Amino acid sequence: MSLAWIPNAISVVRILLVAPSALALLAGRYELTLLIFGVAAISDGLDGWLAKHFHWTSRLGKILDPIADKLLLVTSFLTLVWIGRVPLWLGVAVVARDVLIVGGAITYRLLIGYVEGHPTTISKLNTLLQLSFVLAVIAAEAWRAVPQPLVTALGAAVFVTTFVSGLDYVVTYARQALRESRAAERTAA
Repeated sequence: MSLAWIPNAISVVRILLVAPSALALLAGRYELTLLIFGVAAISDGLDGWLAKHFHWTSRLGKILDPIADKLLLVTSFLTLVWIGRVPLWLGVAVVARDVLIVGGAITYRLLIGYVEGHPTTISKLNTLLQLSFVLAVIAAEAWRAVPQPLVTALGAAVFVTTFVSGLDYVVTYARQALRESRAAERTAA
């Protein structure tokens, strides 16, 4: 029996942890939120490692993993903005980047064709920084021992990598769309 389903199951568990994490955060149960969000954050690395290490990648996994990431992070940022722990401008930047990426992928699919999304290094760094920032903000609330300069530095790094990775996606897929369009024109001629 193949175990190739495990990474996808982990992604589904991460999706299922989004609501309990947000509800615990809204209730001010920061230690519980840390536990739930921490498990979800670790699962993000684990499912990717398993898929790559054991060659358990699948088309479903390529869809589930980024959906799980986006749901977890966008929900966390929106919740942290709502309770006043993250500035609105940072939450808007994070959500706008994801809306831009998803909107771009849909537009690409409708106008050009299937798009095979590949996370870039800057995008992976952005996800790591977002996870770290959310963990730091929640830990600062839970224990008050996390230095505010660390939280601020992580927030600044999230903003910069959010902007750069969003721009990187736009440039990368605009170039790819242009290549596809030119290839289609040559084929039609």
